Amino acid sequence: MSDLLTGLASKEDATRKMAAFKLQTLTNDPAFAEHFCAQGGLARLRNVILESSGNTLAYSLASFARLLEVDHGWEGVDSKVVQKAVELVVCQPLVNILRGAMAVLVSIVSRPHNEDRFSSSGEDIGGFKALKPAISRFPQFLEMLVSRLSSADHALCANALQLINALMRDAITVDDEAEWPKFIKRIQDLGVIKAVYMLMQSSALQDLAHPLLEFQQLTKVLLSRWREVPVDITKPEHRRTIKAIHLSSNPPEKDQLEGAIVTGQKPKHDPNKWRRLGFTAENPEPDFEEMGFLGMMDLSDYVRKHQDEFQNVLAEQELLPKERRCPLARASLLITAILFEHFEVDKLEEQEAKTYLILESRSNYEQVFKPLLLHWSRLHVAGLHSVLRLWKETGAEITDFHKIMELVKILIESVVGGAERTRGIESVEQELTTYECKRLRELQMEVLDLAYEDLWGQHLQGTRDELQNEALQFVKEQRIRCLLQGAWFSHNFATNDHEIGGPVQATDLEEQFVQSFRFIQLSQDRKYLHWADFEEVPDETPRYSMLSNSVPLSMVSSVVSNITANQDPQADSTNTERYTTTKITIHGHEPRSRHGSKGKGHGRKESKAYGRANQKEIVLLTFQPQSHVVASEWLDGLLMLLDQQPITAETNKIIKLIGEMGLKVRLLNVRGNDEDGITEAIDGIEAPPVPSREGLDDDYFYEI
Repeated sequence: MSDLLTGLASKEDATRKMAAFKLQTLTNDPAFAEHFCAQGGLARLRNVILESSGNTLAYSLASFARLLEVDHGWEGVDSKVVQKAVELVVCQPLVNILRGAMAVLVSIVSRPHNEDRFSSSGEDIGGFKALKPAISRFPQFLEMLVSRLSSADHALCANALQLINALMRDAITVDDEAEWPKFIKRIQDLGVIKAVYMLMQSSALQDLAHPLLEFQQLTKVLLSRWREVPVDITKPEHRRTIKAIHLSSNPPEKDQLEGAIVTGQKPKHDPNKWRRLGFTAENPEPDFEEMGFLGMMDLSDYVRKHQDEFQNVLAEQELLPKERRCPLARASLLITAILFEHFEVDKLEEQEAKTYLILESRSNYEQVFKPLLLHWSRLHVAGLHSVLRLWKETGAEITDFHKIMELVKILIESVVGGAERTRGIESVEQELTTYECKRLRELQMEVLDLAYEDLWGQHLQGTRDELQNEALQFVKEQRIRCLLQGAWFSHNFATNDHEIGGPVQATDLEEQFVQSFRFIQLSQDRKYLHWADFEEVPDETPRYSMLSNSVPLSMVSSVVSNITANQDPQADSTNTERYTTTKITIHGHEPRSRHGSKGKGHGRKESKAYGRANQKEIVLLTFQPQSHVVASEWLDGLLMLLDQQPITAETNKIIKLIGEMGLKVRLLNVRGNDEDGITEAIDGIEAPPVPSREGLDDDYFYEI
């Protein structure tokens, strides 16, 4: 300790440099820091800071900053030390000196408010106020501080951002309502948002993770603070803002006022002054109740940056009937509310500790950092553009306002919520303003399904299973009726061909083909497949007596095809040549010989299973459907006739569609207006009232 104290008091720069260098690592220990200050080391270290330069200054600043971090050495902080640190930030080009100076200022600005913040001379040595006298002498301080965020040295960027965070936090939590917005606007005008946004998207994220996350959290604090400020038209600032919005709309009162000045008459008051802009009443204050001054800021920002568009939209609205006009002001306020909810601004306190823990795993960076939050204003404008576009595309009326806003909410959740950390704001804006309405409605139905699943999953499962079974039976009957109706199939075979299962092979195509037509029909008792080959298709459907061949379904062992379960049902396999690639083969068991069979009731008995197992499987019938639709009907019809599950994509798609439609129809009768969103059980839903038949007659029919 004595050597360090002697070294710091030395007149030789090399000796002081070595002492300051060694002191850097020792001051991390609170016990050493306390002993060092008690032995008079603090005064000597302070003198080195005020008098030295180069590496000696860098080491002494780092040592002093670590003293303050362990809550010692505050008696050495005064206006001279603060001014020296501020001057270094503005004028010093050396990175190692800048780091130390910023670290000292971070500790000073971050010091909690208490009695110990004041020096013996009464100076406030903590918070943003401690820096104000020095900043007044070096007005470039904030500009230089923001410019350090673009430094190639990541540690310097981190220190600069930590100091900006400390200044923002102190200004928000300490300064009065009239002062902190001015400071925030000033650093935003200097480009802090753009600089931090680029750092969040950069590959240097892990070196800047904690200060970047703190800035993100502070942005939420700012949004929350602005929302908590109620709009009060009696306040000069609020009155000026709302008046600027009105005047930017090119109101008709201007013409009235100019005409009144010429004629000397009193101008008439417009009874729709604020309704014209989209407010619910002629007093706009109540509409700002939910989102406060934040909602007014977002609306004002849109009007200021897109004034021509704002005026054109209002002019277009005035040409429409009142029920077709989009309430622009209300839409703007709801977009603000949607963004506020999306970024979970109101859950800041409970999430802050959790997100810092998540940062320990680098793989979680993507889910923690939300660079798009920093472009709040641009997202708000893009969202408002989406409202206007959807309103026009859907031909919405005022009664559809909340439906349109629900679509926009889903749009923002999908596009903004699904955006990767490195995705640019321009790309997000483009997608928000061009997202197809059809795709958005499909997404809305998916979200609705997920919401139902979350709320009623356990209740819905039984109903879903029941409806899927009903859908399966319905489609089974439809497929079997196709078989009962019968169908023609093109039968192409080589002169030496024989019935085989599976798809047509390329080598088979080299044979001499013979063209015929095969008609197959299921018997009315659903026990036989009748079929016959014809040289040409007759005008009338063949009768059963004309079908000379039959296949007992009791003999069928399997039905195979080259149709896959995931084959595109929309594709058509019809070939313009003399063959098709879709083939269905029905296999069965070869009849047993007399020696191995029971004959006419004589011989020993044998089990059915044993007999089947020893029978040879043969091809009973093959046919080639001309399209995947027909193939799906006959393949799955045969399988379900044999009590097997359907396998084609087309059939399974229809079963799923019918089941989902049935579920949605049932859910339409469920009212979600209690605490759990459910007032009636899924099973046993009360039927809606029967509509009146007054004025109707019995001239109607129902076709299955």
